[in-house]
Amino acid sequence: MKLAVIPARGGSKRIPRKNIRSFCGKPMIAWSIEAALESACFDRIIVSTDDQEIAETARRYGAEVPFLRPAELSDDHAGTMPVIAHAIEWQRQAGEAPEAVCCLYATAPFVRGEDLKQGLNLLDTTDCDYAFSVTSYAFPIQRALRIDNSGKTGMYYPEHAGTRSQDLEEAWHDAGQFYWGRAATWLAGTTVLSASASPVVLPRYRVQDIDTLEDWVRAELMFTALKNTAVL
Repeated sequence: MKLAVIPARGGSKRIPRKNIRSFCGKPMIAWSIEAALESACFDRIIVSTDDQEIAETARRYGAEVPFLRPAELSDDHAGTMPVIAHAIEWQRQAGEAPEAVCCLYATAPFVRGEDLKQGLNLLDTTDCDYAFSVTSYAFPIQRALRIDNSGKTGMYYPEHAGTRSQDLEEAWHDAGQFYWGRAATWLAGTTVLSASASPVVLPRYRVQDIDTLEDWVRAELMFTALKNTAVL
């Protein structure tokens, strides 16, 4: 069985009601649900939430909300790993044991069904424990600067002050969209960012963290531009 779990608690602080706030004409969570449905990867698409309004919105767009997340997994300090493990255990107790489980974030409007398919293919055809979305840094991290308390700058890696950017190794970061993993790996609490994970590489123009209102505005501008150019 292949299970999608979309974590979506109701207590977002920096952007209130972020998971169901309107993003380019739809509740934010709707974009993730629709991508999961489009992928045709899943036997079930479950939204894990503690919030009735989020639950109603999720059902309206085609996801299931078979339980409300317990309070101990719904505060500001609740991590993703125990939330996914809780959903897996619930599914087991319901009589079906998931084998492949995808954590798909509710605030990932740029995710596409084909990205999810690619992640599942990596999980099926390699020995990786996880497959997750990554993208490249826009500038070499070896040339990163710090600003000290006196307002002066310094390099994190001064040994690369004279190295040409094209001679530096490219670096990547978590795109924060989805994480395919084996059920046993999720339950064991194995970290995603490890040598046992394989990357699904996304272009930078389809990656945007959405943690602040400034992020939100930028994401809507990017999303609209991509839609208008038929890239998304």
